[in-house]
Amino acid sequence: MKLLEINNIKKSFDDLEVLKDISISVEEGEVVSILGPSGSGKSTLLRCATLLETMDAGTLKYGGDVVCEDVDGKSVYVSKSKIKEVKNYFGLVFQNFNLFPHYTVMKNICDAPVHIQKRDKKEVEKEALSLLEQMGIADKVDYYPCQLSGGQQQRVAIARALAMNPQILFFDEPTSALDPELTSEILKVLRFLASQKMTMVIVTHEIDFARNVSDRVIFMDEGYIVEQGKPQDVIDNPENDRVRAFLNKLK
Repeated sequence: MKLLEINNIKKSFDDLEVLKDISISVEEGEVVSILGPSGSGKSTLLRCATLLETMDAGTLKYGGDVVCEDVDGKSVYVSKSKIKEVKNYFGLVFQNFNLFPHYTVMKNICDAPVHIQKRDKKEVEKEALSLLEQMGIADKVDYYPCQLSGGQQQRVAIARALAMNPQILFFDEPTSALDPELTSEILKVLRFLASQKMTMVIVTHEIDFARNVSDRVIFMDEGYIVEQGKPQDVIDNPENDRVRAFLNKLK
């Protein structure tokens, strides 16, 4: 089943065209890594997919539900109430955590499921504790973000996203704000989620991780998808010169 379908999307900021006719789809249980140089449009693509930015043109669907249609070359979105429903399909984990500093770990995780999804508080807290145990930080339940390391904060952010029971999780360079030791902690969590068949779209510069965990790799450059396919093809035997040059710099 296709959980995400993006077709022919375009996005500009003033005169700068950031996304130029991008189309991707993501199947249930699939892990897709998006690679590419800074400024290639990777984060903007995620922001459009998660409705933090509006697309100028193109279509977007989640689980077959239309979020926006292309009408005469312009994206036309569904109603606000329908968009609110669609947001339950996905979760997003940012590179800089975006935790509420004045909330404890538990409140950071439970706030949205209780107040937005209107779920039972005790049930949500029980789920949150289970997620924190999976993340290896159940002992930090009453801590505030400032009392945690970057790696611990990112694990709380992942638990918070999972607490909404999304069908697909997006990660925008989840390790870029972390040092190498903490990066390995987060990559371990992502490997665990992949082993649980969590559908994920991950913008990352971690090439070895992308090679070992992804079902598919997409390489973006200057607002286009220039190559995509199995990790061993795109990373180890790229056909495109731009992909080859980028990967050689990282070796």
